[in-house]
Amino acid sequence: NNPRVDVLFGGPVETFSAGVKEGIFEPYKPRAYSALPARFKDADGYWVGIADDPLVFMSNRKFLQEKGLKPPASWYDLLDPAYKNMIQMADARTSGTAVTRIFSVLEVFNRDEDKAFDYLKKLRQNVQVYTKSGGGGTIPIGLGQAATGVFFIVDALKTQDEGYDVVVSFPKEGIGTAVEAIALLKGAKNPELGKRLIDWATSPEMQKHYAPYKINFVPAHPAVAIEPSLAAVLEDANIFPIDSDYAGANRKRIVDRWIREVLP
Repeated sequence: NNPRVDVLFGGPVETFSAGVKEGIFEPYKPRAYSALPARFKDADGYWVGIADDPLVFMSNRKFLQEKGLKPPASWYDLLDPAYKNMIQMADARTSGTAVTRIFSVLEVFNRDEDKAFDYLKKLRQNVQVYTKSGGGGTIPIGLGQAATGVFFIVDALKTQDEGYDVVVSFPKEGIGTAVEAIALLKGAKNPELGKRLIDWATSPEMQKHYAPYKINFVPAHPAVAIEPSLAAVLEDANIFPIDSDYAGANRKRIVDRWIREVLP
């Protein structure tokens, strides 16, 4: 009821969909709204997409070589005993990246929650630590303190760009991509400034900056081409969009179950 900020800028769409359910956003349709594909905008304008951000597996190359392993190419590869206590990934209590990862697993198991959670509990046995932030495990993996994890591609490729010898791979069963979104907070103290920010963030003019600044997002606006090297990484990957309505409606319940059954 008394927001300290005017705009929620960035984060996966399931967080925004849950926020719509909680009534924390004020609808606003920016100038680019009509040009955006349907999955990059809420039908009532409560949030708008600024990019697509696929999840990936990111692994330490030296670890793979020493263990005689290929980069993981299946969700089941992460259950290999070679990864015991060597996986880092985000904590669903604090990270939207983790929530997208959990909903990816749910989709892989055709939303059969019991099968998905059985897998997640098996995966837990190989997890060294769940990090507070979505990209918190990238540097430990880069340094060889951990072996692999699941991250948004923007974080994984940034780790490569910083000189760490890590490998990006994708599971054959598929992995989710989440719309990165922006929204105006209900009760914002500076709503007109907030709307100007949303207009800018959803514009081709802003999204054209992704490539030259090596921000490895897939642009939401159709007038902006995906950067060629990023397109090459994604070319043969089996990537599916996270269903924002399903994820938003079930986010709290699924995260609560993950805390109860997987985290301990």
